[in-house]
Amino acid sequence: MTENLTTPATGTPDATADTTPATGTPVDTALATGTPEAAATTAATAADTPAEAPTAERPTAPVAAKVEHLRVHHGDTVSDPYEWLRDKSDPKVIAHLEAENAYTEAMTGHLAGLSEAVFTEIKTRTQETDLSVPVRHGGWWYYTRTVEGQQYAIHARIALSDSPERPELVVDGAPAHEQVLLDGNAEAQGESFLAFGAFEISHDGTKLAYSVDTSGDERFTVKVKDLATGEVTEPGITGVGYGLAWSADAGHLFYTRVDDAWRPYQVWRHELAGAAEDVLVFQEDDERFWMGLDTSRDESHLLIGLGTKNTTEYRLLPTSDPLGEFRVVAPREEGVEYAVEVAGDTLWIVHNKQHRDSELARAPLGATSAEEWSTVIPGQDGQRIVGVDAFASHLAVSLRSEGLTQVRVLPLEAASESGVGEGYQVPVDEVVYSIDSGNNPSYDTSTLQVVVESLVTPRSVYDLDLATRELTLLKRQPVLGGYDPADYQQHRLWATAADGIRVPISLVARKDVVPDGSAPGLLYGYGSYEISIDPYFSVARLSYLDRGVVYAIAHIRGGGEMGRGWYEDGRMEHKVNTFTDFIACADELVSSGWVAADRLAAEGGSAGGLLMGAVLNLAPEKFRAVHAAVPFVDALTTILDPSLPLTVGEWEEWGNPLEYAEVYEYMRGYTPYENVRAVDYPAILATTGLNDTRVFYVEPAKWVARLRETVTSDPVERPILLKTEMVAGHGGKTGRYDAWRETAFEIAFVIDQLGAA
Repeated sequence: MTENLTTPATGTPDATADTTPATGTPVDTALATGTPEAAATTAATAADTPAEAPTAERPTAPVAAKVEHLRVHHGDTVSDPYEWLRDKSDPKVIAHLEAENAYTEAMTGHLAGLSEAVFTEIKTRTQETDLSVPVRHGGWWYYTRTVEGQQYAIHARIALSDSPERPELVVDGAPAHEQVLLDGNAEAQGESFLAFGAFEISHDGTKLAYSVDTSGDERFTVKVKDLATGEVTEPGITGVGYGLAWSADAGHLFYTRVDDAWRPYQVWRHELAGAAEDVLVFQEDDERFWMGLDTSRDESHLLIGLGTKNTTEYRLLPTSDPLGEFRVVAPREEGVEYAVEVAGDTLWIVHNKQHRDSELARAPLGATSAEEWSTVIPGQDGQRIVGVDAFASHLAVSLRSEGLTQVRVLPLEAASESGVGEGYQVPVDEVVYSIDSGNNPSYDTSTLQVVVESLVTPRSVYDLDLATRELTLLKRQPVLGGYDPADYQQHRLWATAADGIRVPISLVARKDVVPDGSAPGLLYGYGSYEISIDPYFSVARLSYLDRGVVYAIAHIRGGGEMGRGWYEDGRMEHKVNTFTDFIACADELVSSGWVAADRLAAEGGSAGGLLMGAVLNLAPEKFRAVHAAVPFVDALTTILDPSLPLTVGEWEEWGNPLEYAEVYEYMRGYTPYENVRAVDYPAILATTGLNDTRVFYVEPAKWVARLRETVTSDPVERPILLKTEMVAGHGGKTGRYDAWRETAFEIAFVIDQLGAA
């Protein structure tokens, strides 16, 4: 499928400044919303800002009122007195969250200087005025650029006729002949929050369709811009999900709508410059299935992708026939997942019909059944085929082996029985790394963009000459302030899990750090939805490393790092493996000498926040501090209620506790909120967004209330804090400077707790 010509990023192009990677797709976590139990309560207020250093004299933590609420399933009665916090329309709930924010601010007042120092480090290491690698498509070069002092990226293009060579950065202005497509800073005027959902140029290059979210709830408004006049020509279409697609003549725009449960379930057709009402062209009624909408790279077809955690189905429609009907590539078959790439008269298909780690097949363009698929690369144990990008002369196949990513280039050969030649793997000379095909919008091309990075090597964009196999470095993410990769070291470690399975760990530290058992450390984990946390570079992470903190990523089961079996062994009735794997990784960091036993912190977000809550209940003594971002910590409550957004679809990830008593009992045993113990816990910082539609703020709010009333640890030495962004969603703040400040605060909290300041 086609990639966006420009990326609606909020930070520096081709760069990531955050300490943690994204937590995945829009279906990466369950979402908890709904009508709460009515409650009458008052929220406690926080006291004044504390002194410069921690003392015993601290403001009293807010105490959430208890309102009787019982949950009864399978003969089990659970008291949930904090469920009233679910209703964000209740002023008492808002007052409580604001009191929590005031308390967090008071308890972390002594970190103001450290937080500002970390923010300055991120800012001064980042080339604020920057330009992404321009990519050629049609008669244009497309790119994004950022300007020092501005929060958001500018999306722009330059005609090839004006710039035959790839445009370069102009520090004190815009490149010559630039046409601005979308200025995020102008779009954000008067808004407290801004995020883009889609950004699609029409095939003839005359129109831009884009979608914006100004609250964080990921319900977008679509706008259409005439690129000749710069005018927004169409009134906004509201309540839209991710995904936009153009007809070939730019006369029609297709978009998705979400249901009350925030599930994309409809595709609509909008006629531009016409009086006709928008037309519903497809609706998915099975609540398990999510919907995606895209355009093939060769721009010949629209694609609707439908998927559960186990099953997929694709539908195609020629872009030249916008009034036609979508055709099924292969009818859904329970347990069979496939993905489709259209390339001329051929369909290239990655599927798991014969092998759980998938194989690559091809089929005629008009195929309507899996019976028409012929194998190109058979399934192989130890090699996971992740996806394929199809071009006019070659394929780029993404694979995974031994926990590391690979890109294999296969030339198309009509004379070959399989349709492809032998091909080759794009080489990477690092111990741990990640590689992927980058921004490649053009179908007919002689080069392939690939992106390589590691824990020590900044994001590096290469052009691969398909004829000569020569790699040309186009851009390496600038890191200012004299950054030298040689000052740091990266390693691959292996932990032994409770059941004997070896679990990979990616580790980075300053060069002078030795494994003598004295260093502070931070262990990051996710472990759900087959999402892989591959080694990546982070500017912000340097603020940890330069203070002697060892940073490690636990590639635990539930993720996809080691193939499909790795995921299956960390989901449903095997979910506890995710948590015990993480604990095993923590033990390995200590036993190998890389981290001191009393100086280890942990971090995870979304489903990784569930991980944080679960490992705290299992082994709180192993961690000094924890940052749980938008944490899915009230999992059982959410998954029990099919009226809540995403719940039905999530049953294939976690199981259905509503119907099956054994699933209920299993989840009851690990859901964090219900298993807090009366023992000492680490210091905890829980962060969330009031408008998060994936993990509702109520989950960390309830969790923090339960922790405070239960744990025995010193609330001054090991505080339990909740910080809610009152205008934000799942990803937190979106302006790059605002996001950096948020990240700096979180880093400062961990550094302080580890004694690494």
